[in-house]
Amino acid sequence: MVNTKDNSNMLLVQPTLEQQAFIRNSLDQNSHDIQTEIEILKKWLKEQPHLPDTWDEHCLFIFLMGCKFSLETCKKKLEMYFIFRATLPEFFSNRDVRNPEIREALNVMEATVLPELTPDGKRVSIARPVKYDFETPNIADMIKLVFMVGDLRLKLEETGVFDVYIADFNFPLAKHFYKINPLVLKKMFMCIQEGFPVMIKELHLINAPPFIEFAINLIKPFLSPELSQVIHVHTSIETLYEFIPKEILPEEYGGNAGKMSDLQDKWLRILEEYSPWFEKEENIKADLSITALQNGLREDYRELEGSFRNLCVD
Repeated sequence: MVNTKDNSNMLLVQPTLEQQAFIRNSLDQNSHDIQTEIEILKKWLKEQPHLPDTWDEHCLFIFLMGCKFSLETCKKKLEMYFIFRATLPEFFSNRDVRNPEIREALNVMEATVLPELTPDGKRVSIARPVKYDFETPNIADMIKLVFMVGDLRLKLEETGVFDVYIADFNFPLAKHFYKINPLVLKKMFMCIQEGFPVMIKELHLINAPPFIEFAINLIKPFLSPELSQVIHVHTSIETLYEFIPKEILPEEYGGNAGKMSDLQDKWLRILEEYSPWFEKEENIKADLSITALQNGLREDYRELEGSFRNLCVD
């Protein structure tokens, strides 16, 4: 098995004691008995006939922290996480970075999680086009890669952190936007908001064309009010530095973190090393058989399934 701690230190600089203290205080972590709450989650999983009855204890801790130590919120997110794994094969099956479709997506996109944290404990992820003009890719393959990194971070993050995402729109957005099935975007945002323990503090859209405002308004129905409120649009890189320390950014954005291509290559190598783990994880998902449904699968799944099936696309 890959040495998780060594890889974590190589890819992700972990929070300092001061940053950990800041995050714990922000989440009121010290008022919770973490191990007791993890045991409650483990017992709860065993009692759910449609959910895996065992799961990585560290991942449960990251989920609990990402849910601000609300057990009820954590249970709901865990359930939806395993349901999404079972119902969205376009995102959660055949997860091997050596697959041609993922390699094809990487021909037009560079994406990475930056190693350094911001002073207040935020982990920054950034994606940008490799070139200005390109054929519209299969966005589901890009999303699959994003969720692969998200799943691996459940293991590699030693403690929960806040998240910041940067998307570079230095390409003709309108040309591609109208070719994307909105159902795919809806599924993606549902996964992020309802199934992953991410604490998104900021979403930065840089080099944004005028069309970006129109695009944001179209996807806002898919966003929670909380996520809508943290979107920041930048027409210049200079205004990004008001939020993110310049030095932790990649060289392409004036920082000292190294080149985007090198940072991405490190992640791709680790994702490839974890291919057997991703293959094993593919079987850890909700059981949506008739028996499981009759034994009390929440009505949320039926609503979810219906919303996917009935969404109209003009």
